[in-house]
Amino acid sequence: MDSLITAAARSLAAGDPLLALKNIALRDDPPALALRGIAMAQLGDLVRAKELLKRAARAFGQKDAIARARCVVAEAEIALVSRDLASPARALDAARAVLERRGDRANAAHAGCLTARRLLLIGRLDEAERVLGEVDPAPLPPALRAGYELAATGMAIRRLRTEAAREALARARRAALLAGIPSLKAEVERVSLLLTQPAARMIAHGKDRFLLLEEVEALLASDAFVVDACRNVVRSMGTTVSLATRPVLFALARALSEGWPGDVPRDVLVRRAFRAKAADESHRARLRVEIGRLRAELGALAQVNATERGFALSPQRASEVVVLAPGTEDRHAAVLALLADGESWSSSALAIALGTGPRSVQRALERLSSAGKVQSFGRGRARRWMTPPVPGFPTTLLLPGPLPGG
Repeated sequence: MDSLITAAARSLAAGDPLLALKNIALRDDPPALALRGIAMAQLGDLVRAKELLKRAARAFGQKDAIARARCVVAEAEIALVSRDLASPARALDAARAVLERRGDRANAAHAGCLTARRLLLIGRLDEAERVLGEVDPAPLPPALRAGYELAATGMAIRRLRTEAAREALARARRAALLAGIPSLKAEVERVSLLLTQPAARMIAHGKDRFLLLEEVEALLASDAFVVDACRNVVRSMGTTVSLATRPVLFALARALSEGWPGDVPRDVLVRRAFRAKAADESHRARLRVEIGRLRAELGALAQVNATERGFALSPQRASEVVVLAPGTEDRHAAVLALLADGESWSSSALAIALGTGPRSVQRALERLSSAGKVQSFGRGRARRWMTPPVPGFPTTLLLPGPLPGG
């Protein structure tokens, strides 16, 4: 490797892409193309960066498998940053295997981190934890070690393990300081804000207040009967009952919990569950049927007793009943939750992360755009969406994936 390539690589490792480009800007040999691609990525021109890395990978070909695999890993990192979740994961897995076989432990570990971060984005936490657990962070330089620890932080936050999240974040901060890259330090600080901002609202006895993430963790670990409106589940004494596919039953459970320890009139329950303006006999008959179904779903967790004017919730063992609600009740809060990470997303990537149809996501984005809650740039397949510079609310508990605390 010649001196200019070495100097450019060192500049990129230090987070100085402009200095790197001074050394290799006019060169078109494969190593220079690869380094130019990484430099353009650091400068934010992801389209040009991707093009350069593809050219470098083709130029390296099969004769230099390690260099080609490194280009694939760099391209995968660009795809992750640009939220191109449709990018095939098999190419990254194959590159990681090549790097492991050839003894490039640092880049193989980095490839594993990228795989874990992609899985984390689409809510596959179990797989993400397995992949990250296979990564040995020891050979990683400080900049990549910070990325590893940020991935660990994200998983701990999504699992509502705040102490583990703080420990991983502290390691990420130390690694970022050693790396000396300002953008990396800023990313660490941005993640740290998640632990200091409200994560949800607790509604009890007719009052509500915001909770930090660690308070949510404590609430879910307590003996309270919790109706979790972030995931549409009911939790009590270590047991979770999902009503995510039973919206009417969940609406009844929430209304009864908000009225606890008193009862809730039938007319109120009809309005909450069926969205009817006024209750007639058909609504009351349907209410009796749905209350019976709710009793069956809750099982031994709680009883739903009829009163003179309506129904009342009676938990079997819990001494307190609370509702855990998102910071906002926006209909499209899950879309906003993903966009709140500050990156730009395509509608197709949002659909992949949410596990829903692209057209449903497009309709949600159009409504949110009309309300001024999201903004877009680009056209056609290059169109990307993001929230305004200051997100309106914290969204950790609304991200896709397993139940928080699971």
